[in-house]
Amino acid sequence: MQVHVVPPVPTQRPPRMQAALGYARRRHAGQLRADGSPFLEHVLEVADLLDYFGADDDLLSAALLHDVLEKTSATEDELRALFGSRVTDLVVAVSDDDTIEDWRRRKAASRGRLRRNEDDEALLLFAADKVSRIRELRRGLEPPAPPTVRDRLAHYNASLHMLEHRLPGSPIVAMLRAEIAAYAPPSAAAIASPRS
Repeated sequence: MQVHVVPPVPTQRPPRMQAALGYARRRHAGQLRADGSPFLEHVLEVADLLDYFGADDDLLSAALLHDVLEKTSATEDELRALFGSRVTDLVVAVSDDDTIEDWRRRKAASRGRLRRNEDDEALLLFAADKVSRIRELRRGLEPPAPPTVRDRLAHYNASLHMLEHRLPGSPIVAMLRAEIAAYAPPSAAAIASPRS
């Protein structure tokens, strides 16, 4: 049995970021990814990606919180009271509209909303999330349940197209392109292998 340990809250970070990580840790407690690792590892990876590219504390706090509206009972009002308007606006910008039941329509609506969003930091957060998600696919961490891998790849490619238009030359968007290009679905590998 593999044991996954979530790193402690870094002490060198500002209090708001430590509070955001503590809040995310509480809200996502018990949530797991397909391999049994804590879901929190995903939000930590998104924050690490943005940190690597020099994101400020508000964007890093939003990265730590970016899934709480979609995946927990947290509310926008609660986030606004605890973390302020800037962080909350970034989280809201990348959160899906849960009133749209169909996954493809919901993702298309999110991309459309982000395409019209004037805030480049929201786009950077969205891009970092997609990098982390395609990496999960590459490691086989996505569950086989719907949406299908094909649907996910279509969403990631459409996201990439939108991001390249909105953030030309962005290193994190270039990273997303490279991650998508490096992904080879298992079925494609089987098709490409020589027959005996």
